[in-house]
Amino acid sequence: MRALLSRAPGGPETLELAELPDPAPARGQLLVRVKACAINYPDVLVIEDKYQFKPERPFAPGGEIAGVVEAVGEGVRGWSEGDRLIAVVRQGGLSEKIVIDAATALPLPHERSFEEGSALLLTYATAIHALLDRGRLEAGQTLLVLGAAGGVGLAAVELGEAFGARVIAAVSSEEKAEAARQAGANEVLVYPRGPFDKDQSRALAQMFKEAVGPNGADVILDPVGGDYAEPALRSIAWEGRYLVVGFPAGIPKLPLNLTLLKSCDVCGVFWGAFAMRDPEANAAHIRTLFRLWDEGRIAPRISRTWPLERGGEAIAHMAAREAIGKLVVTMD
Repeated sequence: MRALLSRAPGGPETLELAELPDPAPARGQLLVRVKACAINYPDVLVIEDKYQFKPERPFAPGGEIAGVVEAVGEGVRGWSEGDRLIAVVRQGGLSEKIVIDAATALPLPHERSFEEGSALLLTYATAIHALLDRGRLEAGQTLLVLGAAGGVGLAAVELGEAFGARVIAAVSSEEKAEAARQAGANEVLVYPRGPFDKDQSRALAQMFKEAVGPNGADVILDPVGGDYAEPALRSIAWEGRYLVVGFPAGIPKLPLNLTLLKSCDVCGVFWGAFAMRDPEANAAHIRTLFRLWDEGRIAPRISRTWPLERGGEAIAHMAAREAIGKLVVTMD
């Protein structure tokens, strides 16, 4: 089988296409022929050794797959050769075949493409956990989403609308603004590119305040970080919830006096750890996502695809922060 390997820390240009022996499933595992692998920002970090998990090299990045069961390990029930599935894996998705724990797999409906399936779980599961568990979002509340045209951002916009919130989408270009509108945002704010000096930061804070209105944002979902965080926090409502999801613009330093003045919460969002610690609650969220998907209330937006041999280009595109929705690498 072919796999796109990271043999040493570095950027996407360091990835090498290699031939490897086919893996075999152990007890409780499935051998999956990967059909599509979605690219996410952790793929940018993990190959540079900047992610919280550092796999032993060589490894193939890619943590979100769709494919077909090729072999079933001993003791596995409910899965057969030829079944279609989706799964979140720690790494290895940029390979033609992968072994996964059967318990992590979910059936892919026949009416859905492999590309769609690969783009669903990680971003939407992160967003629903963030909004409901950490943000305690309720119908009628105001939700401000930064980076609203990215994978998690668009998922949060769609879910916020589905849950009855007033959704304000903040993006960095008119093209991204149109994507947020199509996803159901009530209002869209186009902000400038950082970094910002003090005057620019104040101006951005004022833009956020005007967009969310005089009562502030009840929930702010931030998958961007950097110089955008403090201006956004200044627009939060009394007892609002600021959700920390990611840092492609850098890790911010927040003035904690703002949390006192607004009596607000700054909440970390780590979906992977949540799913391991509370699998029943995560399973309930996944059922909700599949219901909303079936009803047409949510739908992964895939802006570009690449073949496996050019998978490094997909990661480079993600690193450039130009992606709208999801980027997917296909194996066929």
